[in-house]
Amino acid sequence: MTSPADDTPQSDGQQSDSDRHNAKMARKKQARDKIMSTKTDEKGLVIVHTGKGKGKSSAAFGMIFRCIAHQLPCAVVQFIKGGMDTGERNLVTAHFGDICQFHTMGEGFTWETQDRERDIAAATAAWEKAKELIVTSAITWFFSTRSTSRCATAISRLRR
Repeated sequence: MTSPADDTPQSDGQQSDSDRHNAKMARKKQARDKIMSTKTDEKGLVIVHTGKGKGKSSAAFGMIFRCIAHQLPCAVVQFIKGGMDTGERNLVTAHFGDICQFHTMGEGFTWETQDRERDIAAATAAWEKAKELIVTSAITWFFSTRSTSRCATAISRLRR
C-alpha cells in the first residue's frame, strides 16, 4: 500500500501515484513525439471568427499579441474603424510598430457614412492592402477585421 502522507511505495512492490503518473506521461510524450516527427510540411492556416458579439476581434488580437511576444512579424488591416480611436491600434502603433503593421483603411460604419460608393472604394482599398501584405510581405500572421468567409477563401488562395 501507499502511504498518503509521503506517497512512497510500500514493500509489496506497488508503484506510487507519482511513479505511475510519470510513466503514463512518458508514454504520452513518446507517442506525441512520434506523431510530430511526421509533421514536416509548412502550410498556411485561415481562421475565420464569426458571430455577433462573440469576441471575434478579441480572439484575433490575442493571436496578434502572441505573435508580437514571439517577435513574429504580423499585420492588421481594419476595414471599418476609420478615424475611430481604438486601444488596440494605439497600443500596437505606440509600442510594437516595428513588428506589427497596422492599417486602418475604412471610413467608419456603413450606416454612419451613408455613401455606398465611398464605402465600396474604401473596402476595395482595404482589400488591396490586405492582398499586398499577404502576397509580398514576410509577415507570419495577418488579421483582417470584417472579412467574410469569401475573403478567407481568397486569402488562402493568394499564398499558394
